[in-house]
Amino acid sequence: MSVRGMLDGKVVMVTGASSGIGAGTARLLAAEGAAVILLARRADMLEVLLKEIVATGGRATAVTGDVVRPDDVRRAVDTAVDTYGHLDAAFNNAGWSTAGTLLHETDDSVFDQIIDVNVRGVWNCLKYEVPAMLATGGGSVVNTASVAGVMATGTASPYIAAKHAVVGLTRAAADEYGQQGVRVNSLIVGSTRTELMKEVLQEHPELEEPFVARSMQRRMAAPREVAEAAVWLCSDRSSFVTGAAMAVDGGWTGR
Repeated sequence: MSVRGMLDGKVVMVTGASSGIGAGTARLLAAEGAAVILLARRADMLEVLLKEIVATGGRATAVTGDVVRPDDVRRAVDTAVDTYGHLDAAFNNAGWSTAGTLLHETDDSVFDQIIDVNVRGVWNCLKYEVPAMLATGGGSVVNTASVAGVMATGTASPYIAAKHAVVGLTRAAADEYGQQGVRVNSLIVGSTRTELMKEVLQEHPELEEPFVARSMQRRMAAPREVAEAAVWLCSDRSSFVTGAAMAVDGGWTGR
């Protein structure tokens, strides 16, 4: 594997790195020359991914933790700086949701978990990643939002609210730090065949047809397709892109 790529010499942190879009993005970041900090709760899956990246000539460090816990996020950022000297970019991808339950039937504990993982998780990441980037002159942050961040999609109402909040946090952070060299963008991700999606479809198989039909391409994305957009936004090739909600949705929001 060539170590010369669009992220050669960069250090990038990925949350939700143990599977799906996070794991796919970590692999691609490493292939493009970045040293990758892998943050997720499942240590065993992180270890498998770490070994895979190293075996193909990449650089990575695994940190087991939960984005809901500020100390875990701080530890991951500190690991990046202590191990590699700096943090240049971050892909805040950790997320969680359910589907098929009406708002008034949704338990408060489900609401709390969805908001915590999707909103507080991004909040925690921004609070520790941005100062690390400011210390070395700037960087790039990419937050995973969703089509549910710009429209009602029929998924869980707390998830729709949470992803709208992610888009808002992204724009606010981009505005606050734009003149200090930190770019912040979000991905408006459409239906993607991730582990979470598979779990949702196992419980509610009737949702597959509408999830596929809403895309102009009449299919779901592979995690690698979303990773390509995330990696570009992390790189200097997207140097004049900030505050954007970039659609990676097969045309869903273009209708």
